[in-house]
Amino acid sequence: MVLIRALEQRILTEGQILPGEVLKVGSFLNQQIDTKLLKDMGEEIARLFSCNNVTKVLTIESSGIALAYSAAVALGVPMVFAKKHKSSNLAGNILTSKVFSYTHQQTYDIMVSGDYINSDDTILIVDDFLAMGNALNGLIDIIGQGGAKLAGCAIAIEKGFQGGGDALRAKGIRVESLAIIDRMTDDSLEFRPQ
Repeated sequence: MVLIRALEQRILTEGQILPGEVLKVGSFLNQQIDTKLLKDMGEEIARLFSCNNVTKVLTIESSGIALAYSAAVALGVPMVFAKKHKSSNLAGNILTSKVFSYTHQQTYDIMVSGDYINSDDTILIVDDFLAMGNALNGLIDIIGQGGAKLAGCAIAIEKGFQGGGDALRAKGIRVESLAIIDRMTDDSLEFRPQ
């Protein structure tokens, strides 16, 4: 609970609300990273999912990588990330899904080598933000294509008012968000009690 309050306080004091319901937290989470806070967040995610037999952590490039890495280190498992652009070193069995980015207002073909996700895996998805759930749904699709099991989703900041997290929970998917914003206007935000 101390970590959640500390994260909410950082959002209130350093977060910037931009037009289009965008929350900028670049000063501590995804451009400049507060390494102590990130370490604590990774350890909290590991605590929340410690009984789920997680074998890998999966995220999408690029702003989710730091938090996913921190959680993977705390869990003692490898981290895999989906690429948004095909590169020459990505060949063979490619797992792919289409994802619309709310922040960038663009659709990406995300992809992961099938060598890194298989039926022996129990995968935890970790990301910095959850808005409408597009990225998570794309990653869930990739996990299914690889025949792996989904342990759940761990998120730093959920925009609860955009419904993505609640839609995933309604499908029976475990979603744990460290901070959930229930309401956001141009000059204020309100957190969901946890």
